[in-house]
Amino acid sequence: MPRLRGDGDSWATEVRRIESMGFDTVSVSEHVTRGWQLSPLMAMAYAAASTSRLRVLSLAVPNDLHHPALLAKDIATLDVLSGGRVALGIGAGWQEGDYATLGIPFHNVGTRIARLSEALEVIRRYFTTDTVDFTGEHYRIDRMEALPRCVQRPSPPILVGAGGPRMLDLAGRTADIVGLHARMKNNAIDDDTVADLTAGRIAQKVTRVRTAAASAGRPPPALQFSCYHVDVTDLPSPSTRQSSWTARVQAHTELLTGSPAVLTGTAAECADHLREWRDRFGITYWNLGRSDGAAARIIEQLDRSNELASSIRRTEPA
Repeated sequence: MPRLRGDGDSWATEVRRIESMGFDTVSVSEHVTRGWQLSPLMAMAYAAASTSRLRVLSLAVPNDLHHPALLAKDIATLDVLSGGRVALGIGAGWQEGDYATLGIPFHNVGTRIARLSEALEVIRRYFTTDTVDFTGEHYRIDRMEALPRCVQRPSPPILVGAGGPRMLDLAGRTADIVGLHARMKNNAIDDDTVADLTAGRIAQKVTRVRTAAASAGRPPPALQFSCYHVDVTDLPSPSTRQSSWTARVQAHTELLTGSPAVLTGTAAECADHLREWRDRFGITYWNLGRSDGAAARIIEQLDRSNELASSIRRTEPA
C-alpha cells in the first residue's frame, strides 16, 4: 500500500497509479505500534472504492485483534461492495507490542494457533453457509446470519501467513493461499528469523504445506512470498524508507544467496529469477518490495516474456 502522506484524495491517487502500473493487488498490513498508520479494513474499502480492477488484501491481520465472525462480516461486506475484489489474509499474531498496547493477553504460540484454527473454521462457515453455529474452546457463535452473501464463490480467498511447522500444517489444511514466512521463534526479527529464509528452508516449508494439504484431501494451496530486499540495478536506487525486515535481510545477503528473500539484478534478470523460483518452489503470488517503480519494471519484463511466448505458440505449425 502507499504510505499516507496527505489526505484521502492524494492516497487514492497513489492507489489508482498502482492499478495503472499493472499490479494485481494492493495489500494492507495491520499493527497498532511502531508508527503504523492505517486501519487495514478501512484502507482496503477506500482502495477498492477508488479503483475499478485492483484487488485488496489484508497481509495480514492478527487473529486476536478481531472477532472472527465480525471479521468475516466485514470481508463479506467488502466483497459485495467491491464486486468480488477482496481477499482475507490472517495470521496468529507475533508482535507482542500490539497486544500490550491494547491490553490483550499475548498467549503462548500453541494457544494463538489454536485460536486461529477455530477462527478459520468460523470464517469459512460464514462465507459458505447461511447460518453460523460454532462451539469451540475459544469462540462460540449461536445462529448468526451469514449476511451479506459473498460474490466470490465458494468464498473470498483466505490467505494464512505461516512460518513454523504447526502454522504451515494449519495453513496447508485450511488456506486457499499460504503466505510463506520466516518462523518467528523469538517473536522478533533477528538473525534466527533471517536464517529461516534460506532457499533450503523455503523448499522445506513448501513440502510441509503440500503434505498437509494432501493429508486433508484437498488440492495444494497457492503460495505467496514477499521479497524483502529488492534491488533493480538498471534503475536509480529508490528513496523509500527501509523496513525492519529489509534492513535485517540486507545484512545477510550472502547467507540468503539463491533465496527469493533477496531479488537483485537488472529488471530482466529479476524477472528471470521470479520465473525460476516459480518453477522451483511453486510460488506464483509475489510482493516485490516497497518501490512500486522497480516492481513495475519487473512486471514489464514478465509481461514482455509472456507476450513473446504467446507469439511463439501462435506461430508454431499445427
